[in-house]
Amino acid sequence: MTIRPVRPDDREPLDRLLHRIENFTPEEVGVALKLIDLAIRDPRGSGYEVLVALEDGTLLGYVCYGPTPLTDGTFDLYWIAVDPDARGRVLGRRLHDAMLADLRGRGARLVRLETSSQDSYDGTMRFYDALGYEVVSRVRDFYRPGDDLYTLFLRL
Repeated sequence: MTIRPVRPDDREPLDRLLHRIENFTPEEVGVALKLIDLAIRDPRGSGYEVLVALEDGTLLGYVCYGPTPLTDGTFDLYWIAVDPDARGRVLGRRLHDAMLADLRGRGARLVRLETSSQDSYDGTMRFYDALGYEVVSRVRDFYRPGDDLYTLFLRL
């Protein structure tokens, strides 16, 4: 497996991947693609960086992250996604580890992320828990009635 920064020719495979993720709404896919486009054009200047995971030339996952504005050493993890057919092969952990290696080299102290409370995100919450993230807040009915916002942090 290879993990590397996103390139323009990754855009179409990323679009296909995002449309295969069952938890993502069409609006969420649109936002994810906007961040990918910004990362392709200007990774450090845009504030969005994307790493992709490939195996035998096939794109299997990605992570999108960037510095949190107005903070010293805090970064946001915006998206991490793995092709449904490739789950269970530690791709998500490898992408996360590659992101952390980059962030540690840049003096990061904290990684922050936000996610949904919907039952379909139970696996996502287990994934973040296994990586050492701590839930620090819950805002009830944030996304819509019955769909709460969780904020999680990982201290490096």
